[in-house]
Amino acid sequence: MNSEAALLLETVNFAAKKHCKQRRKDPEGTPYINHPIGVARILSYEGGVTEIEVLQAALLHDTVEDTDTTPEELEDKFGTIVAQIVREVTDDKSLSKQERKRLQVEHAPHCSRQAKLVKLADKLYNLRDLNTSTPVGWSAERVQEYFVWAAEVVKGLKGTNSALEEKLEEQFKQRGVQL
Repeated sequence: MNSEAALLLETVNFAAKKHCKQRRKDPEGTPYINHPIGVARILSYEGGVTEIEVLQAALLHDTVEDTDTTPEELEDKFGTIVAQIVREVTDDKSLSKQERKRLQVEHAPHCSRQAKLVKLADKLYNLRDLNTSTPVGWSAERVQEYFVWAAEVVKGLKGTNSALEEKLEEQFKQRGVQL
């Protein structure tokens, strides 16, 4: 096995262990690990991204925010670059949801290219998910508000990956949201 394949398998194994008891908010309660794997797949398959650190960060992007993982743990296990990308895409859960969303919009233009790639793929995955399966307890209005907010974040990520940006544009158009 080549070293990049081994690194990716180690990364997905780590993420799977960390997210093992988590479920998505869809009616089916999909295993949460499907999300970071899907984000990495979007980057690779649809975005043409081959940078191993970006793919690793995609697999790990919610570990600090949603599990007991620390940034230091990621740095020790996966290196400074991966840990830094994950730091950039991690929300501070001590803040209100409204403040976290505001900061995502504000910080998007200032992220590294690698973090912008992860954010683009994460938003694309989430928007597609919302179009196929509304989370339990979400109204149609809340879904639409998410699309409007996501468009504001994506505006700050423009110029990073045209393939992903075109796919996001399609998602927004379907909802009548201007990018």
